[in-house]
Amino acid sequence: MDSRMEDNKATEKSISWWARLNDLVGGLKLSEGLLQVVAAGLVGLGTGAGVWLFKQTFAYIHILLFDDLGGLLTRLAGRWTLIFVPVVGGLLVGLIRVYFVKAERHEGVAGIMEAVALAGGRLRYQRMPLKVFLSALSIGSGASVGPEDPSVQLGANLGAMFGHWLHFSDERVRALVAAGSAGGIAAAFNAPIAGVFFALEIIMGELSRGALMIIVLAGVVSAAFIQAVSGAQPAFAVPSYALNSAWELLLYLLLGVLAGVISSAYIRLIYLFHDAIQRVKIPLWLKPASTGLALGLAALFLPNLLGTGYDSIELTLNGTRMTLAFLLLLLVGKLIFTPLSLGGGFTGGMFAPSLFLGAMLGAAYAHGMQILLPGLKIVAPAFAMVGMAAVLAGAVNAPLTAILLLFEMTNDYRIILPLMIAVVAGLVVSQHLTHESVYTLALLRKGIRLERGHDVEVLQGLSVQEVMRKDVTTIYEDDTLATAADLLFKLHRHGVVVVDHAGKLVGVFALQDLNKVDPQQWPNLKVGEICTHGVLVTHPDETLGEALQRMSAADVGRLPVVAREDPRHILGILRRADVIRAYDIALTRRVTLRNRAHQVQLGTFSGMDVEEILIADGSPCAGKRMREVPWPHDCVVASLQRDGQTLIPRGDTQLQAGDLLLVVAEGSAREKVLQVCRPDRTKGTSPSHRAAEHK
Repeated sequence: MDSRMEDNKATEKSISWWARLNDLVGGLKLSEGLLQVVAAGLVGLGTGAGVWLFKQTFAYIHILLFDDLGGLLTRLAGRWTLIFVPVVGGLLVGLIRVYFVKAERHEGVAGIMEAVALAGGRLRYQRMPLKVFLSALSIGSGASVGPEDPSVQLGANLGAMFGHWLHFSDERVRALVAAGSAGGIAAAFNAPIAGVFFALEIIMGELSRGALMIIVLAGVVSAAFIQAVSGAQPAFAVPSYALNSAWELLLYLLLGVLAGVISSAYIRLIYLFHDAIQRVKIPLWLKPASTGLALGLAALFLPNLLGTGYDSIELTLNGTRMTLAFLLLLLVGKLIFTPLSLGGGFTGGMFAPSLFLGAMLGAAYAHGMQILLPGLKIVAPAFAMVGMAAVLAGAVNAPLTAILLLFEMTNDYRIILPLMIAVVAGLVVSQHLTHESVYTLALLRKGIRLERGHDVEVLQGLSVQEVMRKDVTTIYEDDTLATAADLLFKLHRHGVVVVDHAGKLVGVFALQDLNKVDPQQWPNLKVGEICTHGVLVTHPDETLGEALQRMSAADVGRLPVVAREDPRHILGILRRADVIRAYDIALTRRVTLRNRAHQVQLGTFSGMDVEEILIADGSPCAGKRMREVPWPHDCVVASLQRDGQTLIPRGDTQLQAGDLLLVVAEGSAREKVLQVCRPDRTKGTSPSHRAAEHK
């Protein structure tokens, strides 16, 4: 509550400041579109300056901790005391994170993706400086994390801040947030094109012409600032590349397959370590310090694993000779210490570690091929560079970003073919093994599934029957095309359902079908001869999420709704516009339930409670519909989990034994809900069974 009040005060101050400034420039009467362009330029400039300052900060902290403090400890007690340097940094990170930054629903890029998809790009930008400093402290302390994600956060929060100050619509705020994200990548790597595609592929999830100009502008301005203060050189100095033989493409293909395996392992280990560390029963503020102890041990034997790992990547790309065993050791070590750092409470990005993994994998792979195929002139730095792109693409599911990032760093078109073949292979293998990126998996674990920048999981709570239109416009199969044309033009429809005289489904006739035939032939041809037969259909009891995926896969705008027992019996029609309307309804329903749940959690001191209750075998509500259960007045069944899926219960939802209900109840209402969900006490239950009911 205190932190929220502080955020509100900061917001009020910022709004007041902006209102005064707005009064000064009010005479200009800038249009909202032009104002957005100006804001995008300022976001790009602020992001470039912020990223530069962020880099300077974590470099200075590293010197302060490892050179100054570490040097003092080494002189006093020996080199082994370096173990305690990351412990000190971890202790500071833990204290600041727990007592000042506080916990957030999603962190990093995943949080930005959620805000863009569900909240119109609205972010809690008031904490941005402290969060960026926390990331700088984490990297400077030796945590095996990257600076790119914090750079993206910085730019995205600046975009959200300007959007809030200017009272922009959600769509314009989303564009500014994506523009700031592009500026973050552009400044981090001096790669504005990769920054633009990062914003489009990951943050927006789709190409929007209205947002593209804003995103490009911010990326260019951010990169221009970095070039002005730091020079035009890319993030890594990459040697010239030459494809010695077409046979090398097969080697790059195999490298991409291995990169996909590494990407999948990287994604899984991040959340495996996170869950394992969450179960450790020690104070949250102490966990980064405990993790720092492991980092300190690594600093004694493998200092290459600490921090961003850029120095090791640079050495690999410059052809510095490392043994195969050492490269594999660095590869395995990074796979362990990055998940350990993130799970232990350090803050930072997952972007740079994936580049490190790719560089070590590519270099180790090249050394192995040099031994097996000495006749080929295999250049290890080239394979290391391609490995970076392949692992990155597999980890974040952004192939264009990965390809263009490495292309911008080389400025050499000859690397494109190996890059493309390895990136595609890595992406296919990673998606086959894990199905999600390192960012989308974090959202999926909270019940949010994004597709093209939108949450499709909310549609699982609505059925086709609730949304479909029952007034289906039909035409007989033996009607002429002239009749069909008159009907389409009269009703302003793009398509109609074709039936026989018994009213049974025959196919779908669309405007595109009409355009394929010479108008002079319209009176002579029948609709049944031209229409599309064997059309895709949906059923009334299917979820809208399933129907939407079917429509998207086939690129169709409507689906006939038919009975399961008779696939030719038409019950209604589901159009894309109906799905969009239902999406808004589902989002409203979700937001309402979440707000009510949050209010209850904040008011627990007054007797309200939020609890997961399992419906046991033999309970009074098992087998009944929601409307048939005598729920107490002061309770809300917010959601229902069944077979790994989260559903929004409706009145006709039939409850089953084994369903897990998320119940918001107050006072005695909780006990009444438990009575409804418990089995008949006269039959007796074991203590273990009673424990399971409360989960």
